[in-house]
Amino acid sequence: MPDIKVWDGRAYPLGATPDEWGVNFALFSAGALRVELCLFDKMGIKETARFEMAVRENNIWHIYLEGVKPGQAYGYRVYGPYDPAKGKRFNPNKLLLDPYAKKTVGRLIRHKALYGYDVDSPDKDLSFSTLDSAPYVPKSVVVGDSDFDWGNDVPPQVDASKTVFYELHVKGFTKLHPKVEDAKRGKFVGLATHSIVGYLKWLGVTSVELMPVNAFMSDRREGIRKNYWGYETLSFFAFEPSYLIGDNPDDFKAMVKRFHESGLEVILDMVYNHTLEGNHLGPTLCYRGIDNESYYTLDGTNKRYYYDSTGCGASFNLQNPYVLTLVMDSLRYMVEEMHVDGFRLDLATSLARVKQEFNQGSGFLMSMRQDEVLQMIKMVAEPWDVGIGGYQLGAFPPGCMEWNDRYRDVVRRFWRGDDRQVGELASRISGSSDIFGPSKRTIWSSVNYLSVHDGMTLNDLTCYNHKHNQANGEDNNDGTDANWSYNSGFEGMSTDKQILENRKLRRRAMAATLFLSFGTPIMLAGDEFDNTQFGNNNAYCQDNVISYLVWEAITAEKISNIRYIKNLIKLRRKMGIFSRKNFFSGAVIDQKQGIKDLAWFTEKGTEFSQSDWSQNNRRALSYIVAAHEKMFMVILNANSSDTKWKLPALRKSYKWNLLLDSSENFEETAVVSGAEIWVPAWSVLCFEIKK
Repeated sequence: MPDIKVWDGRAYPLGATPDEWGVNFALFSAGALRVELCLFDKMGIKETARFEMAVRENNIWHIYLEGVKPGQAYGYRVYGPYDPAKGKRFNPNKLLLDPYAKKTVGRLIRHKALYGYDVDSPDKDLSFSTLDSAPYVPKSVVVGDSDFDWGNDVPPQVDASKTVFYELHVKGFTKLHPKVEDAKRGKFVGLATHSIVGYLKWLGVTSVELMPVNAFMSDRREGIRKNYWGYETLSFFAFEPSYLIGDNPDDFKAMVKRFHESGLEVILDMVYNHTLEGNHLGPTLCYRGIDNESYYTLDGTNKRYYYDSTGCGASFNLQNPYVLTLVMDSLRYMVEEMHVDGFRLDLATSLARVKQEFNQGSGFLMSMRQDEVLQMIKMVAEPWDVGIGGYQLGAFPPGCMEWNDRYRDVVRRFWRGDDRQVGELASRISGSSDIFGPSKRTIWSSVNYLSVHDGMTLNDLTCYNHKHNQANGEDNNDGTDANWSYNSGFEGMSTDKQILENRKLRRRAMAATLFLSFGTPIMLAGDEFDNTQFGNNNAYCQDNVISYLVWEAITAEKISNIRYIKNLIKLRRKMGIFSRKNFFSGAVIDQKQGIKDLAWFTEKGTEFSQSDWSQNNRRALSYIVAAHEKMFMVILNANSSDTKWKLPALRKSYKWNLLLDSSENFEETAVVSGAEIWVPAWSVLCFEIKK
C-alpha cells in the first residue's frame, strides 16, 4: 500500500473523483453521525486501510486521499442510530456500495451478513446484526478518465416519427446465437458482433432498447427465482458485471460505437423507482445503510415500513433533492460518457410522485424538461405503477413518449374476434389522439406494441388461452390473467394444420396492424420468428431456454416470417405517411373528391356512421389516409371467413396497387374504385391509391 496523505477534500462532485495526485471521495448522508472509507486490494477481498471522513458539509461527507489511484476498490461504513421503528437503519457492520460507483468488483454472495438485522431473531428487522458483510458484497472501484477512442462517433438521432423500437435482453439475445463466440455470449461484446448488428440493421429497426444493464448482481429472493430480467438495480452508474468481459466498462462503449456506425440507436431501460434492497426485510447493501430516511419513501404512519408504489418493496424517494440529483446525474452520465441515445423509464409514475401522488409539476419531470442534455435524447415513460392513482397514460409532458397498453389490449382483442372493439381500435390505429391530443402532444407520443418482455410473446398469444408460469415457482399465481390471447382451439403446441394456419394468419395480421398504425412501434426480439416462452407471461426469473432466443430452431418457415416483418417495416417507411407529427382532424383536403386526411369505411364502401361504430358483432373496418399527395387504404378483417368488400367510389381514374396481403390468400386481379372484392379471413390488406 503506497503512502497516503489525507486532506479534507471537497463536497462535489459526489462519488470518487481522481486527479493526477489522488482521489476525492464525497458521500451524501443527512442522518449519519460518522462515516468511514474502507480501501481494499485490487480484487476487493482484503481491507488494506480505513479512514474516517471527518468533514461534513451540507450533509455531504468528504475526504481527499493523496496517493490513491484509479482501480482502487473501496466501500463505506456509515454510523448512526439503528431504530427501524423510526426509519433509521444505520449499521456500520455493513460495507456499503458508493451510489456513484461507476464500476464494481466482486460478487454479491447470499449470506445472513447482508442484512442489517439478525435474520434468526424472532424480532426480525427490529433486531441488530453484528456480522460483517464485507466478505459477501461487491466493492466500488475508482474509475479514471477513459482512453476509449470514440473516433468520429455520431449519434444517429433518428427522428421520433421514423423510429422503430426493438426490445431485447443482452443475455437472452446472444446466449444461443450460433455466430457469437462462446466467450462473448451473454455480453455486450457479443451483442456488438457483426452478424447481430448486421441482422438488426437488415431487419429495419432503428432503436435497440436494452432491458436493464445496470448492476443488479442477484436477487434477494431464494430458490429458483432469479433476477434474470435485471429489474432489481443495485447501481445506477455501474454496468452489470456479468455482461462485461474482465469488468471493463469500455465493452459497453464499444457496443454503442458499433451500433452507431450502423445507424442504430441504443436505448436503456432504467429502473429508478426501486432498488435491489427491497422492503424492510431486504439486505443492506447501499442506500438503506447510507441514509434510509432520505433514499426511500417511508410509510406515513409507521416508518418501520416503506411506502411502495412499485410492488417491489419500497419506492425510491425522488422528492429528496440529493436523491433526485443522483438520478439526474446517472441519466446525464449515460448520455455524455456512454453516448446513449435515450431511455425507457420503468414505472415512471413512481418517479413523479409528490407526497405519494402523481404530480406533473414534480421535481423529476421539471428537471427533465429543463435539462439541456436530456432534452436532446429520446425519453419513453412506462406511465403507470401499482400505487393509488398510478395509471397515468397520457399525463406525461410533451417530448416524452409513453408505452400505450390500451393499444396492445384492443389489438389483441380485435384479432381474437371479440365484440365491440372497432371504435377503440380506430382510435388506437390513428395515434390515440383522445389520450395524447389534449396535452398538445405529437402523434408519435404513443408507443404502440403487441408484446414486450412483460407478457406473452406474439407467438404465445395465438397458442395459449392461459398463462403457464409454473416454472417460476409461484404456483402460477404471478403474471397477469388479462392476456387477451386465443389458442385457436388447442392449448399449446399443435400439429393440426388448420390450427397452425389460423395462428399464422392472426400473428401476421397483428404485426401488420402494428406497423400500419400511427404512433411509434416497438416489437419484442424474437417475435419476428415466432419465438415462444411456452406460455410463460412473466419470465423474470427464467435464465434458461424459456427466455433465450433459440436461433438454431429457426426453420425455413420462420425465415419467411422474419422476411415478412422486415417487409412490413420497409413498407411503413416507404409509404411515407407515418412521418407526420400532428394528429388527424378528419378535415377534407381534396374538395373535388371530398377526400379527408383520414376516413373510416365499412365493407359496404360507405363511411362509418354512429350505428356502424356501435354494432356489437362488427369484426372488420378500413381506413383511407391521405397525406403528402399520397393516399392509401388499409382493410382489417378479423372475421373467420372471407368477406365481400365494396371499395369506396373514388374517381374512376385512380389506380389501386396492392402493397400488402398479410394472408397471401388475396386473389383479386383487377381492383378499381367502387369494385367489390373478397377480403380473406383474418387478414390485413393495404392498397396505394394513385391518380
